[in-house]
Amino acid sequence: MRSAAPDTGLTASQRSALARLAEAPATTAALARAELVKPQSMRLTVGALEAQGLVARSPDPSDGRQSVMSVTDQGRVVLAEMRAAKNDWLAAAIADELDEGERDRLADAVRLLERLVRK
Repeated sequence: MRSAAPDTGLTASQRSALARLAEAPATTAALARAELVKPQSMRLTVGALEAQGLVARSPDPSDGRQSVMSVTDQGRVVLAEMRAAKNDWLAAAIADELDEGERDRLADAVRLLERLVRK
C-alpha cells in the first residue's frame, strides 16, 4: 500500500506527522509525544514540512513561548492525493484478488471492526 502512494518526496515520519496535524494543530512537543519521537527529531520533521509549505507555524494562544503547527491548504492537497492513491490501490486489489464470497466476508469484518472502534 505504501508503494501506491504518489512520490511526494516525504519520508514516512513526515507523512505521519502531516496526517496527525491534519487531525488537529499541535505544538512540536505535543506532536513528538504523539509520534513517540524525541522533540529534536520532530523539530527536523516539522521544519522540512514547513520548508515545503505543507505546514505553517502560528503563536500558541495559551503560551507565547511556543508555536502551534497546522496543515496548510497545500498540505491538505498532498494528503488527499496520498490517501486517494492508497484507496484506489486497495479497491483495485479487492476487486482483482478477492472473489464475491471473500468480498462479502471482508465487508462483514469491516462492520465488526467499526463496531469495536466505536466502543
